[in-house]
Amino acid sequence: MITLYHAPQSRSSRIVWLLEELGVPYTIAPVSIFRPMTGEGVPDDANPHPDKRVPAVLHAGALIAESQAIVLYLAETFPEAGLAPAVGTPERGAYLTWLAWYVAEFEPALFAGLTGELAGSPQKRRTHEAVVRRLEAALARGPYVMGDRFSGADILIGSALGFGRTAFPASAAFDAYLERCRARPAARRGAAKDGASGPQSA
Repeated sequence: MITLYHAPQSRSSRIVWLLEELGVPYTIAPVSIFRPMTGEGVPDDANPHPDKRVPAVLHAGALIAESQAIVLYLAETFPEAGLAPAVGTPERGAYLTWLAWYVAEFEPALFAGLTGELAGSPQKRRTHEAVVRRLEAALARGPYVMGDRFSGADILIGSALGFGRTAFPASAAFDAYLERCRARPAARRGAAKDGASGPQSA
């Protein structure tokens, strides 16, 4: 059984979506967190995350924290869901590149756009524009970042884009991608369960 340590409407919401895509049984363990953007909430002693944040997942005695690590771990642990190319396949390199790009480039650009940092930093503005160009170029080639194949990378990128759409300029490609992600049955189930707790069956 998988246990997800979860706070509603947070980074762990994307992991509920991931678990629904995997179609495996899981339990949600609600925890409180400090939310830096609002200044609300307190860390929870029951949360095993090293920094008392979310998401964190417990599976078969292993604790996995951070969204990218959880996507990597669970997609490989349950390969039948098809969310990650197998090790040794040509697509694997592109998949890992998108996961790393999300953490190193997309998230910083998103928060720079949300906080107004772009106005005072030419370097951040150039990086932000490069992120927009790269994602639009990928979406011009297919419905998802890896073309026709939906993957764990789309869970990371799509969920963050849904949270911070206003951080980026008007883009029909971005809007259509976001709607495709949100329309997935697993995404809809995940959104409905976001605030739930207790055993869940996908």
